[in-house]
Amino acid sequence: MTAPNPYAEQLATIPVARREVDLLGATTVYWEYGSPEAETTILAVHGFRGEHHGLEPVVAQLPDFRVLSPDLPGFGETPPLPGRTHDLEAYVDWLTAFATEVAPGAVVLGHSFGSIVAASAVAAGLATPALILVNPIGAPALEGPRGILTRLAIFYYWAGAKLPSAAGEALLRNRVIVRAMSVSMAKTRDPELRRFVHDQHDTYFSRFADRDVLHDAFVTSVSHDVRESARSISQPVLLVAAQRDDITPIEKERALARLFPRAELVEIADVGHLIHYETPAPAAAAIRRFLAPSGAGTR
Repeated sequence: MTAPNPYAEQLATIPVARREVDLLGATTVYWEYGSPEAETTILAVHGFRGEHHGLEPVVAQLPDFRVLSPDLPGFGETPPLPGRTHDLEAYVDWLTAFATEVAPGAVVLGHSFGSIVAASAVAAGLATPALILVNPIGAPALEGPRGILTRLAIFYYWAGAKLPSAAGEALLRNRVIVRAMSVSMAKTRDPELRRFVHDQHDTYFSRFADRDVLHDAFVTSVSHDVRESARSISQPVLLVAAQRDDITPIEKERALARLFPRAELVEIADVGHLIHYETPAPAAAAIRRFLAPSGAGTR
């Protein structure tokens, strides 16, 4: 990394430990932030092409919580699941196994692609007292305001999977394309914060295991959305949505909130799909308010 992390001082005050657990034939690597004795534990599921670092700015705002943040299979330090296509079923099986083994009873949080996985797992029976979805994928990607860019992305990931191995890997890890993705999502006008966002994507956006895993995960991300699970989730749900999100417009997020039996929608202005980088403090404040009435006993 080359850009200063604006959340580094806050993170430095929070205990963190790297841990491992064997699940479904592979070793999941995860990070434990905060005290094991904290009143509330949050299981945080990161987004597509990301890994646990992406949610650290939000973690930095929640020093009195215990946060367990795994790298999803095939991303970061967690290897792919052996013998599995990395589709929604595989990720739901993995998340359920992780929660059962490491974080029983934790509040589940999913960001972006992680919102699809988290909501699907909870709808399928993953026990949790509450569900938090940040920048949830609330409608098909092709219906978003940048549907043309989504079609280009589909072609990009298809080409990365079909080209000869070396060429495909080079295309998918191309720094110019990664930077273009980052520029298209960033909304902040703060130059230092923009540099941090781009540096985060430059550093972590290509830490996927191989092109097959990446292609599987991308197909999953554009083939599903949270609407499929919403009506089956009886737990309280918090949606933290951006008013300038180009992937799921705020009108779609408002419609998504109405599908849940018990949901609260918090809208954050002047930010897009990078709430976790650009406006983590308002997101964390919403999380804190949401969990405060029922914080006890969620560990």
